Amino acid sequence: MLIVACPGQGSQTPGFLSPWLEIPSFATRIAEMSEAISVDLAKHGTASDADTIRDTAIAQPLIVAASIATALELGHGFAGTAGHSVGEVAAAAVAGILSPEQAIKLVKKRGDEMASAAAIEKTSMAAVLGGDEQTVLARLVELGLHPANFNGSGQIVAAGSADGIAALVAEGPAGSRVIPLQVAGAFHTDYMQPAVAALAEYAAEVSASNPTSRIWSNQRGQEVTSGQEFLELIVGQVANPVRWDLTMQSLVSAGTTALIEVAPAGTLTGLAKRSMPGVELLALKNPDQLDAAKELLKNHA
Repeated sequence: MLIVACPGQGSQTPGFLSPWLEIPSFATRIAEMSEAISVDLAKHGTASDADTIRDTAIAQPLIVAASIATALELGHGFAGTAGHSVGEVAAAAVAGILSPEQAIKLVKKRGDEMASAAAIEKTSMAAVLGGDEQTVLARLVELGLHPANFNGSGQIVAAGSADGIAALVAEGPAGSRVIPLQVAGAFHTDYMQPAVAALAEYAAEVSASNPTSRIWSNQRGQEVTSGQEFLELIVGQVANPVRWDLTMQSLVSAGTTALIEVAPAGTLTGLAKRSMPGVELLALKNPDQLDAAKELLKNHA
């Protein structure tokens, strides 16, 4: 069974869309999604600098549009999909819950509201690599921080006040290494509560279909079987931890034999190397890898 994985915020780098836009069908899809939200995604994915594409309101639609367009280049043959954080919106489009236009409009609203929430107070995030999980969580409590992402492979992403993150970087939990992240807020924590109500109001007007292929949630790694359930989960996800560790466990338990991470790829396959042993992995970073990806699809269909 082959799964398509859609990455989350932080996976984008300046210029990553350039080689993909040479594919006419890909460029057309990016143009259509750009028009739907009045944002020049092609420009941001080719010419904008790191600070610009780090802005939540730009980063989220850029990543989701790239993931959707890449997945559509693969065609059919995969059994299901899952996405990390904002990648869940791309996964919903791949699974048939939302159209690409619905997905990009939803993620634009999500990004705008999360950016507004992040502007209320100076907050940040940092990745804690290694260390005993309980020791890591205890240190976060000491500093008034929250575990925002449980990424598996011994990685927890902390979020909270900028001062708290600075203190964590200066003195991390025993046996761990702490890396500050270049993000614009404390995502997936109570700091994002102002975004939840606005996103819930928007989602109430979205007509979602039931999935046509399997899809798993970040909430607790469960499979989602209805479009309405997905919308409820994606709203709550904004202010709650991402359990990518549980998602990977569920994918393994479901019989996953291969995983393709769509653009901008690299982060999720890196986590899967340790947490999904025996699963064949491919990070689809550029169009030159499309033939290999399609062959993988054929072999694991």
